[in-house]
Amino acid sequence: MSPRPPRSARRNVFVPGLFLALGAASLAGVGCRRSTPDVPPPAAGLGALAVLKDGRYLFTYLEPNGTFSTTDKPEIIPEGSRKIVRVVDPAQTKGAQGDSVFTVDVAQLLTAQKAEARPMSREAFETSAMAQLPPGESSARATHAPHGPAPTGPDGGTAFPSAPGKPVVTVYGTSWCGACRAARQYLSEQKIPFADKDVESDPAAARELAEKAAKMGIPTDRVPILDVRGRLLLGFDRARVEALLGNPT
Repeated sequence: MSPRPPRSARRNVFVPGLFLALGAASLAGVGCRRSTPDVPPPAAGLGALAVLKDGRYLFTYLEPNGTFSTTDKPEIIPEGSRKIVRVVDPAQTKGAQGDSVFTVDVAQLLTAQKAEARPMSREAFETSAMAQLPPGESSARATHAPHGPAPTGPDGGTAFPSAPGKPVVTVYGTSWCGACRAARQYLSEQKIPFADKDVESDPAAARELAEKAAKMGIPTDRVPILDVRGRLLLGFDRARVEALLGNPT
């Protein structure tokens, strides 16, 4: 374990190795801001970690601009990012095991002076942290009647083929969703291999998405949902996709 850095707030972008940087682009989207996501189920393999308000910990959280930062002062963490925060105790070896990390509700920690950290997978942490932000460009599934006529765009749903190769992105969408078409068009133009799955016409795709979303603790009330190398993004946001892919162009 590396020596603990000085006790002063640090707002440095958290670089890959533990997490994928998410870029500093604007996250303004068409979708409305959603409520805080449900917490995903705990990961196996880690015990409990009690976190005290006056303890000496490192907290990794999501900035409003979409980048991960690390600090040892939980009170500076933005309110909208406090529910899902990674915590490490530098004085202990208990901080991560395999693909699991500890996360804590910083709002609870600041109010009650203590909180119990929960283990979860790194993918679930990153997905849930991003889900605290407003969704990207998206369409509410409740606005469309599944049994009514599905509007089609000029692409006809088929004009944006995937590039050859193993898909690195899966688009879970519908035929009528404009944001879904925008995601397909972007991936096709950037020559990014992707799988396109319609969650209304393909029951297997709907079940697959439901299982992934349950593991990550996010809702499925909007489309598209993009699976980018194991991280689920609510809605289509080009900057987030590019950050997770590491500048695909």
